[in-house]
Amino acid sequence: MTPTRPRFTRDQLKAFHGARVDDLVGPGLRLLFVGINPGLWTAAVNAHFARAGNRFWPALYRAGITGHLVDASAGMDPADLGQLVDKGVGISNLVPFASARADELTAEQLREGATSLTALVARTRPAVVAVLGLTAYRQAFARPRAKAGRQDVDLAGAELWVLPNPSGLNAHETADSLARAYRAAAVAAGVVPG
Repeated sequence: MTPTRPRFTRDQLKAFHGARVDDLVGPGLRLLFVGINPGLWTAAVNAHFARAGNRFWPALYRAGITGHLVDASAGMDPADLGQLVDKGVGISNLVPFASARADELTAEQLREGATSLTALVARTRPAVVAVLGLTAYRQAFARPRAKAGRQDVDLAGAELWVLPNPSGLNAHETADSLARAYRAAAVAAGVVPG
């Protein structure tokens, strides 16, 4: 049964500017996906990548990371949360507070986010961290020449990948191209078979 998607006015969504979204991090974490920062819809329903049209969940399904297409637009179903935790998949953000667009973030906020993410990874010890957004990664970690894919450095002991952002604003990516990239990280983490 598909959840009923809530309706928000523009003003209602604006009220979530600066709100935080809970990390999805459970025991046995193997693969940590890291968004840039939550959008307003995501903050409103406290579920990562919740805005309709975001390609994160279709990409995870096509990559074989989830067993069905997750609809997070009304919040996360407990069974879907359990499926991710059981597989060792987690989700966090470089910058924990919501904005209408990621380009509203400052370079300082991204750098602070890199420090916080490093601490989270040291604490939770995933095998693989996948940062979803090359430009944000370059700014946050002061690696202006970084390329997408597996990085030549680790993050607090975890294999570090930088993969395409699933936002609809990243128009040259498709759900299928995202699925291929996300699957590669999931294989490296042992979440899906190679």
